Amino acid sequence: MKIIRVTYVTKQSYVEQNKANISKVMAAMRELANPGINYHVCLGADGKSFTHLAFFRQDEDEKMLLELPEFKQFQLQLKAEGIEIPPKQELLELVGSTIDIFRS
Repeated sequence: MKIIRVTYVTKQSYVEQNKANISKVMAAMRELANPGINYHVCLGADGKSFTHLAFFRQDEDEKMLLELPEFKQFQLQLKAEGIEIPPKQELLELVGSTIDIFRS
């Protein structure tokens, strides 16, 4: 299993566009219905800090997300128009969970 947390801050003027782009990514991922990906995005209390938390069963699952056209578009537009504080990526280790992350 691989767990990645990415945090960044957008320009206030870009928040709604970022939310819309994230919604497109989520819709495309729901269509794929890959049980090896568990992906969440949260907005911080400041209204412009985003945290992405992705659980991947295998490296191939992560690759599937990274190759998704909607995800590529999300990244390109964010980098070109929306960043206030650049993304910071961290690898995490799961210590415990109340649910089976990859239930089928």
